[in-house]
Order: sequence, then C-alpha cells, then structure tokens
Amino acid sequence: MKFSCFFLLCFVVELIISLSFHSRAQSVPGIYVFGDSLVDVGNNNYIPLSIVKADIPFNGIDYPGQKATGRFSNGKNAADFLAEKIGLPTAPPFLAKPNAVYVKGVNFASGGAGIFNVTDDLIKTTIPMSYQLGFFSKVRQGLEKQMGSAATQEHLSKSIFPVVIGSNDIINFFNSEKSSTQQYVALMVSTFKDQLKGLYGLGARKFIIVGTAAIGCAPKLRYRNITNECNNEVNYWSKKYNDGVVQMLQELKSELKEFNYSFFDIYNIFMDFIQNPATYGFSETKVACCGLGRLRAQIPCTPLSRYCSNRSGHIFWDIYHPTEAAVRIVINKLFQGVPDYVFPVTVQQLIAA
Repeated sequence: MKFSCFFLLCFVVELIISLSFHSRAQSVPGIYVFGDSLVDVGNNNYIPLSIVKADIPFNGIDYPGQKATGRFSNGKNAADFLAEKIGLPTAPPFLAKPNAVYVKGVNFASGGAGIFNVTDDLIKTTIPMSYQLGFFSKVRQGLEKQMGSAATQEHLSKSIFPVVIGSNDIINFFNSEKSSTQQYVALMVSTFKDQLKGLYGLGARKFIIVGTAAIGCAPKLRYRNITNECNNEVNYWSKKYNDGVVQMLQELKSELKEFNYSFFDIYNIFMDFIQNPATYGFSETKVACCGLGRLRAQIPCTPLSRYCSNRSGHIFWDIYHPTEAAVRIVINKLFQGVPDYVFPVTVQQLIAA
C-alpha cells in the first residue's frame, strides 16, 4: 500500500510540475526561429533554384502523413519539439507566406544557411543569417501595422528566439580552407555577435542559442576518414567556436540591458550519445540511416537510397542530420535544464524573466 502511495505521490508531483511549466509556457506569445537545416521546416522548398531541399522521400517517412515536408529528418525536427515544449504550434516557414502577419511566430531557418553568406552560386541558394534578419525586420513591420509599436515591442520582448547556426560555416571552411582556422572562427563569433545585436535592436529579448555539435562525427565527415572515425580537427574547432560564443554571450549580457539567453551545449550531448549509445537506446553511432555507399554517406538521402528499419536506434538520419529520436532526446535535455548542458539559466527561467 505504501509502495502504491509513493508512486501516486510521484505522479502528482510530476503533474504539478508539468502544469506549472505549461502555465508559464502560455506567457510565451510567439516563437521566432533562426538557423539552418537543423530547424528548417520547409523554407528551402520555396527557393526555386536551390538544390538544398528535403522535399523528396525518404525524408518525412515518420512525419505525420509520411510526407516529405522540407525537414531534413525522418520525422519532426528540433523546431517542432521546441514549439511543443513551449506550448505553441510549430512556427511556419516564412517563405510560404512572406506577406502574412506572424503573431504566434515564424521560422526563417534555411538548409545550408550560415553566419556568413556562404552561397557560392545560384544553384545552391539558401537564406544566410543576415537575410533572415532582413525577413524578421519585415515581419516586425507587419506586426507594428496590426498591433502598434508599443504592443509589438511588448509582444516580442515576451517571445522566444531560438538561433541554431554555425555548422555550415565550419563545414564550408574545411571544404575550402581559405584562411587560418583561428581567424575564421574568431570572425564567425564576432559576426554572430553583430547579428544578435541586430535581432536585439529589432525587439528580441529572450534567446535560446544552440552551439554547434560534434560535426566531425557526422557520417559524411567520418566517410572522409578511411578508418570511419570522427574528424577530430573539425570537432576541435567546433568546440572552440562554442567556447567563443559562450564568452561573447556573456559580453552581450553586460552590454545590452535586457538581453537574456540560455546557451545549449549540444556538442557534449552528442558526444555522450556517441560514447554511451546504449544509455539513450541507440545501437548505431556511425552509419546514416538513409543514403548509399560506405556508412550510407557517399550519396545523400534520396528516393534511390537505402534506409534503415530501426530508425530510433540510429543517431544520424542522413549524412549530416540527426534522427527524430535523437532530436527528441536533445530537446528533452534542453528542457531538463541540466547545468552542464544549459546555462546560465534554464529555458523555464528564461521564459519567466
């Protein structure tokens, strides 16, 4: 009897915590998402000349309706799970209706996007971070026309601004190596700082900043090593970039009176996945679920590719992107607020600020 009462008490406590967070989540009026393919919900589908798209099978095989939606995933991505946790619908892709008024939020993220304008030809068109800021400026103008200036600022000050960017800049550098790595990473950080200040100037106050992952362990980077091991040099500079961003965010906090943020250390979470896969229910850490060739990383995920049946056992869906299962765990970690991964405040504290 005591044993049953204990579990009943645990259930009640968890329910209270869940309801308490749901109540706080209702204070978030909108979610405005910036970034790359990790949070793109279909913007690239509306760029006619772009080949960086996920609008073909087998992408979306586990998404409701089993349809490719432009998400670089077998199912939902981080933007979907983040919105669910906050208590809002997934923010729609901006390019789907660029003239709409987005009160509950909108998604500007674009597959292939970077801090820098990395587009090198018309065929690989994407929406770099600077362009995403320009689109947000347009959204703000629409809000002001509908709500007025003061109400718009109040609305944006309570909204959440997730930013997931930087991985493509690092990958592109190691594909070209046009300058010293240290100078390049330092320029990434300083440019990103200017972009965040630009967002702040447009009304953003609450940021979720996601660092770069252990990029060198993605199947495509492993494929370049005959041993199939992680590219340690890429991982080193990914971590160095994250260290620079952490310091930069501290500077912004002291420079901008109302700047509030949660930094999410996704690098160490993915390293934990790779080093302790069984802990998280993973059985495959190296091979992509969808693709062709060695590690299924020689050719990306297309309708001609092979794909695995145990998708929840794979960390990686394709040559670069995680599976829905991996992303679900990542977002759960974000909201658990473990100090090693989320700092200087939790998302719950950020919302309440």
